Amino acid sequence: MLGPLLILADKNDSAYLRQILLSFEPNMQIDMAKDTLSLLQISQTGPYQDAMNSRLVSFCSDIIVTPTVLACFKGGCYNFHPGPPEYPGSHPASFAIYDQVESYGATAHEMSARVDTGAIVGVDRFAVPNAFRFLELEVQAHKNLSILFEKLAPYLVNTSQPLDHIDVQWGAKMRTQKDFERMQQITSDMSEVEIRLRWRAFG
Repeated sequence: MLGPLLILADKNDSAYLRQILLSFEPNMQIDMAKDTLSLLQISQTGPYQDAMNSRLVSFCSDIIVTPTVLACFKGGCYNFHPGPPEYPGSHPASFAIYDQVESYGATAHEMSARVDTGAIVGVDRFAVPNAFRFLELEVQAHKNLSILFEKLAPYLVNTSQPLDHIDVQWGAKMRTQKDFERMQQITSDMSEVEIRLRWRAFG
């Protein structure tokens, strides 16, 4: 028997994701949460508390889900991260532009108590044009994240089975909001090349 599934995403993404999932399982109960309050309220309702295989899917959400809430979903919790495994944490597109990477991507992984550390279940990559700024990279990453979601959707609705792990590991450096803010700072001793690069990467 299918368990209920809760999508944690903004309103526009949630509607799209729900439509994709229902195309595979039209009778599945799929609910949507857009913030911490709605996540808490829905996860405490009967269908999620009583089911042995309820599932949470977070998509491009900056909400940190607590271990207590994660434990409510016996069918597993999965996050769709708008960046490749090499860039866990905050503002991955900015740090990738600063590093002048040639490829970027999107990652799907199991959710755990520590952000962006759970086992990886899917990656979708693309080449990065030389002139891209961080905003353009974020837009493209969101598109590829949707592609990755569509690939994994048939497995996400199968709440009785966990998604298979793939042999890909997270990068060692976890970026934070403070790291991002530090890189936005411009000092008088920086070269013009460095200033231009920081503007492209961090705005």
